[in-house]
Amino acid sequence: MLNTIGILSPGDMGHTVGDVLRYNGLRVITCLEGRSQRTHGLAQKAGIVDVPTYIELVAEADLILSIMVPAEAMNAAEIVADALQQTEANLTYADCNAIAPQTVRKLGEVITSAGGIFVDASIIGPPPRRPGATRFYASGPQLNAFTNLNNYGLDVRVLGDEIGLASAIKMCYASLTKGLTALCTELLTAAEMLGVSDALTEEFKLSQATLYERMERGLPNMPPKARRWIGEMEEISDTFAHVGLTPNILTGAADMYRLVSDTHLADLSPEARDQFPTLAELIMILAEQVKQK
Repeated sequence: MLNTIGILSPGDMGHTVGDVLRYNGLRVITCLEGRSQRTHGLAQKAGIVDVPTYIELVAEADLILSIMVPAEAMNAAEIVADALQQTEANLTYADCNAIAPQTVRKLGEVITSAGGIFVDASIIGPPPRRPGATRFYASGPQLNAFTNLNNYGLDVRVLGDEIGLASAIKMCYASLTKGLTALCTELLTAAEMLGVSDALTEEFKLSQATLYERMERGLPNMPPKARRWIGEMEEISDTFAHVGLTPNILTGAADMYRLVSDTHLADLSPEARDQFPTLAELIMILAEQVKQK
C-alpha cells in the first residue's frame, strides 16, 4: 500500500505530478538540497514537503519518482542508492526521465545493487493538469507500486517486464515531437535568412495549414525548454545508434536547441508567458544569432 511518494525533482513536470498525487490522498515529499529557489517555490506551491536529507527521503518514501533533465538522472540514482545502503529501506525507484534504454538499464543496476526495486518509466504528454492529457508508461519485473498510482490520479500503462521498453517508447515519440520542433525552427530560420520567409509562410498556410498552426502555437513556447531538450536529443541519438540507425538526425536537433539556448529567450522561465516572442520575433532573433556566429 502506498502512503508516501518522493519526487526528484519538483520542477515543471515533477511539481505537477506531486500536486496530483497529493490531491488524491498521498503524502508527497522531496529533498531540495542544492535545488534552485524556483524549484523551492514550485514544491511549496504544490504542497510537497521538503525533508532535509536524502537518507530521510529514502527512509520515509514508499516510491520515489525521478523526474529531471537527462544529465542528472544517473547522479540522482547514485545518491538514492547510497542512501538505500545506509537505511536498508524497502523502496521502489522509478526513473521517469527521457534517457536511452541502454542508459536506463545501467541506472537500474545502480538501484537494484543497493537493494531497491527499479521501474523503468517514461512520461508522454504535458504536466498532468487535466485528466487524459498525460500517460506514464512503465516496464520492469516488479511494477506493483508504480501501477498503483492509477488509483491516485495518474494514467499508468504497462509495456512489459523488460527494463528499457518504457524508455524506448519515449525516445521514439520525442524524436517526432521535439525533433519536428527543431526541424521547423531550422527551416523557418533558413527561410528568413534566404529572404523567402513571407512567401513560405503563405505557402504553408495554403498547403500545410495544420502544421503551420502548430508552429505558431508551439515554437514561441520552446526557448525556456531548449537547454534541457539538448540532452534529450542526445539520448535519442544514442538510442538510434545503439540499434544500428543513424544518430545524425537528432544530433542536428540538439544543435538547433543549442542555438536557441544561446539567446536571451532561453533564460525566460515557463511562467513568464507574457514575455514569450511571437513566431516571427523568435525567427528574427535566431536569424540574428546565426549571423553573429
